[in-house]
Amino acid sequence: MAGTELIATGTARTIGIVLLTVPFIAYGGTFLLRVVQGGFPATRLQKAFFRAGHAHAGVLVTLGILVRLAVDLAGVTGLAATLASGVLWAAVLVPAGFFLSVASRDAERPSGLIALLWLGVAALVAGVVAAGVGLLTA
Repeated sequence: MAGTELIATGTARTIGIVLLTVPFIAYGGTFLLRVVQGGFPATRLQKAFFRAGHAHAGVLVTLGILVRLAVDLAGVTGLAATLASGVLWAAVLVPAGFFLSVASRDAERPSGLIALLWLGVAALVAGVVAAGVGLLTA
């Protein structure tokens, strides 16, 4: 950070971009409402995965912004700061795993794209652990 910036320019840009995803998450909520009300045909598995994907998207975007801001404000650098961005990657990968793994018509089992979910979980765990350690040692 230089001068009187409260947060680094890169952090502000990242948070700005992430905030611009929120209307898409909200739109996803309208899709979920159609599914739950029977306006969009879906199997029980699809309904469950669509709910989980939508919920995780909102929670992980919020957590990702919080982690990015905390890491920046505390001056965490190096590997911990890099790995902490895994939380934002998880905000993409976990919902993608939920949605894309049941995208086929009448899905009764998740497809191989469920691997995105587990990749996102790994990114989340690495990100929060790195951020936590980085914040404790900053």
